[in-house]
Amino acid sequence: RVRIPLPVSNILWEHCIRLANRTLVEGYANVKKCSNEGRALMQLDFQQFLMKLEKLTDIRPIPDKEFVETYIKAYYLTENDMETWIKEHREYSTKQLTNLVNICLGTYINKKARQKLLATIDDIDRPKR
Repeated sequence: RVRIPLPVSNILWEHCIRLANRTLVEGYANVKKCSNEGRALMQLDFQQFLMKLEKLTDIRPIPDKEFVETYIKAYYLTENDMETWIKEHREYSTKQLTNLVNICLGTYINKKARQKLLATIDDIDRPKR
């Protein structure tokens, strides 16, 4: 057995938690269809995950917690709020943003409005290329 010093253990936990949270958002971005109940389950699952983490580690605050919570909450935005949200949250990938538009608002907005939001995402992504 090899003892891992607490500071090293905390760094390892932090990286694992950050990766898990990023993976959750990526998983949510791969959803093909999402109902209101599905969105509520996303929040519930994440809260359960956080409760288990808090028992396993003393790391506070939980790394990238807001990253996941903000993405889940975006599923509830209206068309007008979504455009502003997209412009303010550049930490998410083009794929993640595109999915929000197509899955969240896809059934609630017309094709023209969806194209406008997708164009906003494309404009944000353009400087990265």
